[in-house]
Amino acid sequence: MKLYGIPNCSTVKKARAWLEEREIPYEFHDFKKQGVPEATMKKLCKLLGWEALVNRSGPTWRKLDDARKAQVKDAASALAVMKENPSVIKRPILDRDGQFQVGFSEENYGAFFGE
Repeated sequence: MKLYGIPNCSTVKKARAWLEEREIPYEFHDFKKQGVPEATMKKLCKLLGWEALVNRSGPTWRKLDDARKAQVKDAASALAVMKENPSVIKRPILDRDGQFQVGFSEENYGAFFGE
């Protein structure tokens, strides 16, 4: 199982704490240090749609200039922005044997893990 995110993100911290409290092992992938895994992100774009992966309410998106924002109109352009600005990715992303959760809530993780 792999958890993708940025270590100083408060939502990622909550997800990690939730997993650790339940002693659920996972590998952490830091977007900032290890980059954005293109194959995984392409797969997610097909499964969930690129719109589900771009955090349009976060500060990184808001700081992009309007012209750059306007260029994001399909999976390819969204992936380009995510690679340039990993902080624009909605996080965390949890990959459990090819089943994914994007974002974190105790309710969703509880259901995902059968609690």
